[in-house]
Amino acid sequence: MQIPYELLVGWRYTRAGRATRRNGFINFISGVSMLGIALGVAALIIVLSVMNGFQKEVRDRMLSVVAHIEIFAPNGEALPDVAKTLAEVKQNPAVIGAAPFIASQALLARGDDMKGTLVRGIDPAHEGEVTDLSVGIHQETLAKLVPGQFGVVLGIDLARSLGVRVGDPVTLIAPSGQVTPAGVVPRLKQMTVVGTFESGHFEYDSTLLMMHMEDAERIFRLEGPTGIRVKLQDLHQARQVAQELAGSLSGNLLIRDWTQQNKTWFAAVELEKRMMFIILTLIVAVAAFNLVSTLVMTVTDKRADIAILRTLGASPRSIMGIFMVQGAMVGVMGTVAGLLLGLGIAFNIDVIVPALEHLFHASFLPKEVYFISRMPSEPQQGDIVPIAVISLILAFVATIYPSWHASRVNPAEALRYE
Repeated sequence: MQIPYELLVGWRYTRAGRATRRNGFINFISGVSMLGIALGVAALIIVLSVMNGFQKEVRDRMLSVVAHIEIFAPNGEALPDVAKTLAEVKQNPAVIGAAPFIASQALLARGDDMKGTLVRGIDPAHEGEVTDLSVGIHQETLAKLVPGQFGVVLGIDLARSLGVRVGDPVTLIAPSGQVTPAGVVPRLKQMTVVGTFESGHFEYDSTLLMMHMEDAERIFRLEGPTGIRVKLQDLHQARQVAQELAGSLSGNLLIRDWTQQNKTWFAAVELEKRMMFIILTLIVAVAAFNLVSTLVMTVTDKRADIAILRTLGASPRSIMGIFMVQGAMVGVMGTVAGLLLGLGIAFNIDVIVPALEHLFHASFLPKEVYFISRMPSEPQQGDIVPIAVISLILAFVATIYPSWHASRVNPAEALRYE
């Protein structure tokens, strides 16, 4: 197969500077453009991979407390038929675990200190089927949640704010009071702290309180669980499975998946990723449009060559193609180098960051400040492919004007002083 001469000449112009010193400045600008594209592409991949890693880390810690899907009765009432609802939920093939629970709010007091809490009544025997939080709690602690003993497990930050330890008594104040001849009297119940947990998510570590489900039924005067927590094989299918359950479950029930519970946070993260993508793409754009100056200088230097090619029968379109090939080659090589550099760092950031910390005797993520002590990274194809495509498009667009200018060179004018 015969290779078009435009491609051969364009490739020769691209690598000619590496063999001669005649046009050192032009080749230097071309190398800077290629390096700029490579660094811009690499920076985009690394930053977005790290942001994906942090998002996954926070999401996993959040899902250690929050179930993939929650099914509950309206107005905080008890489910009418828990056994039937559980059976209908488990019929869905995407479901791998389901357990009843009670959710309510209350005040927790210790002396003069009082904190608002999210109360969750659980069945310790089945809690591990729906969340990973039980992995971070010793089985002995969950075993202490015995019906009738009114033991509670507190988030680590909630326990610190109240100044309580394991074995200390606390007072739980239910939101609905008890009607007496003297008026409405708040319902108080003394509880015993039997353990603490740390999910790594401040919102839950500072507000969540867990107790046995039967104790919660007595305190809040419920006839049964107020909802069912569901765990799926694939957490990304939560919205789809929630819609399927909404059509298959009987009764007037409300269904909420994990993306709806933290909708604002996930929307903020996506907006931040989008803005970072736009800002860092400008770096690639600046480097790509440096090709304009490189090709303009090349066209000026190659005016005699262009004129000779035109006299030999080359069309303006062929001349334009030669310089577009030259610019596109620089863009392709810069993009490929950036992809290799970015992916190499993104996949090995767990090795590179500790090495830099050891070299500079610094800690980028101090354990006493951040819950995450290592730099997470998760390169995703959905980010990498658009980065490469946009880089190539910008490099191609940058070659259009200089190539068109080369095709407009008049052979007689170019050869007049040669």
